[in-house]
Amino acid sequence: MKVGKSVVSYLVGFGLLFLMATQVQGRSGLPDFTELVEDTADAVVNISTSKPAVVQRGLPPGMEIPGFPKEGPFGDLFQRFFGEPGEGGGEHFNSRSLGSGFIISQDGYVITNHHVVKDAEEIIVKLSDRRMLIAELIGTDPRSDIALLKLDATDLPVARLGTSDDVKVGQWVLAIGSPFGFDASVTAGIVSAKGRSLPSESYVPFIQTDVAINPGNSGSPLFDLDGNVIGINSQIYTRSGGFMGLSFAIPIEVAVDVVDQLKDSGFVSRGWLGVYIQEVTMELAQSFGMDKPAGALVAKILPGSPAEGTDLEVGDVILGYNGEEVQSSAALPVMVGRTKVGETVKLKVMRGGKTRTVKLKVGQLPEKDQVLAGEPSVEEEQTDVVLGLSLRALAEQEIKTMKLDSGGLVVLDVQGDPAKFAGIRKGDVIQMVNGESVEAVSDFRGLVEDLPAGKYVSLLVQRPQGPEFLAMRIPEKQ
Repeated sequence: MKVGKSVVSYLVGFGLLFLMATQVQGRSGLPDFTELVEDTADAVVNISTSKPAVVQRGLPPGMEIPGFPKEGPFGDLFQRFFGEPGEGGGEHFNSRSLGSGFIISQDGYVITNHHVVKDAEEIIVKLSDRRMLIAELIGTDPRSDIALLKLDATDLPVARLGTSDDVKVGQWVLAIGSPFGFDASVTAGIVSAKGRSLPSESYVPFIQTDVAINPGNSGSPLFDLDGNVIGINSQIYTRSGGFMGLSFAIPIEVAVDVVDQLKDSGFVSRGWLGVYIQEVTMELAQSFGMDKPAGALVAKILPGSPAEGTDLEVGDVILGYNGEEVQSSAALPVMVGRTKVGETVKLKVMRGGKTRTVKLKVGQLPEKDQVLAGEPSVEEEQTDVVLGLSLRALAEQEIKTMKLDSGGLVVLDVQGDPAKFAGIRKGDVIQMVNGESVEAVSDFRGLVEDLPAGKYVSLLVQRPQGPEFLAMRIPEKQ
């Protein structure tokens, strides 16, 4: 019996040691951020700003309070909140906002987000040693959401800048910032994706992470495990106003390029082709004779742009830019934006099932994007129905109003399922079918009537927000 107890005790002890070893091994697989934070936190700053704001007082026009008191304490109270009877007004005060930033030079240059300091009358930077300094705004770039500040100080702690090129999806990253005003808060996570394009930001290939980023974290640095800044935390995707596991950081290379230009000239210059582009879907790829979706589809060439008068055409799919593959439409603006103005570039394009090279000189991106004007006025006359689409030709005045280079067909009604599934809407103006211009309903009918059922046909449609290619499947003939 004694031997049996010894064996049992041995096995129990061995099992406990094995379990402890397993737990230690599991823990050792997780990064220890303590040393990283100690080495980098001093370069991270808290940023507060004051901005002019007005709180409107008074009742809406035409509204009165019966028996509005004019005298006594109640009269003073009503006047304070509602103003004098029949009068509006406003109370002026300074609103404050909070953000983060980090020091990039010992003589006081600080990087943060444009939206943190936008319209600020005063910018106050709080250092890790609790000093509070007034910052000078050197310049901002709304398109990349980067701002450069300058402090009147020396021998400041500096963040070490790295590179995002070698960042891999799944690797650990860490952020230090001031969410909700809580200074030097540390959060960690992993890289979820690279090269993300957001609807409002065409010139930044964002790094997506699941690091907890909240209001006040904007402008804070994103570190790799070596303590290098690889990005600037800029935006979150949220439905509640708080962290939901979708955070977006500006790659440090983009920020450094912007900072250098702000230092040198006070503004940022970007390359520009002058084309509207869109993503190539699987259906569009089939209609263009491509094996798979890739590249950026040219939906419009803007008048007076670098692309006008070149060999580039509407309907071309740009597959390469100066020898670099264009995998998606989101990748092209970033490539063009970082190109020096005046440089001649080579575009590899797909047209009619064949690839060719187009050369053009890159221009400078205008201050304000050009937009298409006007919805067409739809008149119910001289209509015809083709493939479930009720169509009529554009009038000359409509072509001028919409600033189109040529005519097209107004969609008066969408009756067939193939057209609905393709996303065609009432009010769309169809200008091209499979790369061919259409200005009369007969043109449209002639291009589609002999196509086999099941084949995808590409349609270029004009909408108030701009041009777009759609792919419609030819239905079975009844």
